[in-house]
Amino acid sequence: MFTKAIVRKPCAEMINGITTANLGKPNFEIAQNQHALYIEALRSCGLKVSVLEADSRFPDSTFIEDSAVCTPHCGVVTNPGNLARRGERDAMFNVLAEFYPNVHEIVSPGTLDAGDVMMVGSNYYIGLSERTNEHGANQLIQILRSYNLNGIPVKMDKMLHLKTGLSYLENNNLLITHQFINDPTFDQFNKIVIEPEDAYSANSLWVNGTVLVPKGYPRTLEKIKNLGYTTIEVDTFEFRKLDGGLSCLSLRF
Repeated sequence: MFTKAIVRKPCAEMINGITTANLGKPNFEIAQNQHALYIEALRSCGLKVSVLEADSRFPDSTFIEDSAVCTPHCGVVTNPGNLARRGERDAMFNVLAEFYPNVHEIVSPGTLDAGDVMMVGSNYYIGLSERTNEHGANQLIQILRSYNLNGIPVKMDKMLHLKTGLSYLENNNLLITHQFINDPTFDQFNKIVIEPEDAYSANSLWVNGTVLVPKGYPRTLEKIKNLGYTTIEVDTFEFRKLDGGLSCLSLRF
């Protein structure tokens, strides 16, 4: 169960954020409203949400998940793979120190975006992507081992982050896209396959028994409801324009 979340408000400069989505520039005013409703959804799931002010220096800083890994025992400040986002990490040391007595960091030449890290109990699956390299993954694995946690590298291809194509919903249920369907790493899970045209909704978010689902994906919503979960649809379309999904917008612990 999670008790806390950390989010950062979007800044007006988000219209210049990094993207491969080809969906046009986000509307800042609409994004602000969507972000407020996202916070409301987290709070409705029982989380105490700490809201950080927008940081105009970094257009993508609202995607706070990439900047830190939050475990039950420690916080880890990452080292983002895109140089334009590297400065986001500096603020996270003080942020995490408010919640953890032990804060670690990933250092160069290691790179790590926490969007590539999926927690399943005491196991942390770490995607090796364009943003996360083996050096960064191995550093995180060593940190995890010091707390009797386990890190599992996952080779990736043609996907921004691991959690772009996978979401663990607890109870052994895993939302999975076709890119991972034949990967033996995930054979032990009950796989809920998300069709290619609904791939964005594979990044849904389990929070204390409720699953937040991107708005506009009725087939995914039905599959999750059929598993017995309470669901909340959350509109994240303006953030999708920057390759961002539901999990990207918060740290949960």
